[in-house]
Amino acid sequence: MEINDQIITFETYYDPMLAHIVRSRLEDNGVACFIADENMIGINPLYNNALGGIKLKIFERDLEKCRAILAQDQTIPADEHVEIDDETQGIVICPYCGSTNVRYGAATKNRFGWLSILVSLVLSVYPFSTRKAWHCFNCSEDFD
Repeated sequence: MEINDQIITFETYYDPMLAHIVRSRLEDNGVACFIADENMIGINPLYNNALGGIKLKIFERDLEKCRAILAQDQTIPADEHVEIDDETQGIVICPYCGSTNVRYGAATKNRFGWLSILVSLVLSVYPFSTRKAWHCFNCSEDFD
């Protein structure tokens, strides 16, 4: 067995679907790979953190090839997923990365104002109002 025939962990995932998507992309490009620890996490999802996630295993000789495959631009074409702003009637594009993979909803960062936090603590209730913003799923940024 050569040193290049060693099996290494290429990436770890906490989402089994994402692990299978990446595995499929690598196998479509001729890279032999497999997923480890998926069944244990499927039996009990609480083991996910204990096991360190689902592991994508590859041969060490294919490491650079895998990085090149995943570095290729695989973004969703603009005509497949487009959000229209109700006010301007235009296509919403993320100002940080230029993606159209955005949705409008509760902000993921700075969700609550100081006043709602203070009222929630005093009344011991969950805040009723949250800040809404556009969220980009490619770069995970919120914008107005």
